[in-house]
Amino acid sequence: MIVVTGATGNVGRSLVQALAGAGEKVTATSRRVADADLPDGVQARPADLTDAGSLRPVLDGADALFLQNGGADAHLLDPGQILDAARDGGVRRVVLLSSQGVVTRPESASHGGVGGAIEDAVRRSGLDWVILRPGGFDSNAYAWAESVRTVRTVAAPFGDVGLPTVDPDDIAEVAAATLREDGHAGQVYELTGPALSTPRQRARALAEALGEPVRFVEQTRDEARAQLLRFMPGPVADTTLAILGEPTPAERRISPDIERILGRAPRTFADWAHRHVAAFR
Repeated sequence: MIVVTGATGNVGRSLVQALAGAGEKVTATSRRVADADLPDGVQARPADLTDAGSLRPVLDGADALFLQNGGADAHLLDPGQILDAARDGGVRRVVLLSSQGVVTRPESASHGGVGGAIEDAVRRSGLDWVILRPGGFDSNAYAWAESVRTVRTVAAPFGDVGLPTVDPDDIAEVAAATLREDGHAGQVYELTGPALSTPRQRARALAEALGEPVRFVEQTRDEARAQLLRFMPGPVADTTLAILGEPTPAERRISPDIERILGRAPRTFADWAHRHVAAFR
């Protein structure tokens, strides 16, 4: 049995579908998950990553664990206790969804600090481990959905700064492969899209998917920071803006890992936009 944490998220939802489609026995867990949200045959077991005790009954009898890094609540996790519960339940393999920022922004308390500590705990767990480090997600464009729907406008800072954003479905497929296949233990995979894309280009891709013009408005750094502060702490917002505005060479690097593992090139942002265009209509 494979346990998928964060099963209702952008990566977890697709991972559950991929594993179920491959015939695996899957338990999907998150704070709010229900059988109706899942493919046939997948068991829903609500639990909270910030409460390792709630995971113990979910992990009992499992062989493998997909561990989402907690997202905005990562600082509330006790990864040692989660991994203890996994070992006690019989888990032998753990695949961690981490972040590229663990190595590209080591000075950041959230990325290098909290994220690095979670990675270290996984390495020390005694389990066969794999660490996935994606960069920015294509699905971050959902932040533009309301303004595109209502006024056909995208507002974003650093309009011509390119990053190789990655499709969450590609992350999920890599996660499925590393959970199911041997030969990946002890590996760290960086997951990116196939090319650099800028916010202005991504707005254009949404327009092409919609078949209608979408106006791009470039925000100032202060405007973008004020928007980010609505849902993230100041230091995290500042790190996010640094990545978006002054990416390091490592953050702009296009990784071969998705193609190496899946045997095909990563999907483009345009691919993502066409599959999810309904959210922007």
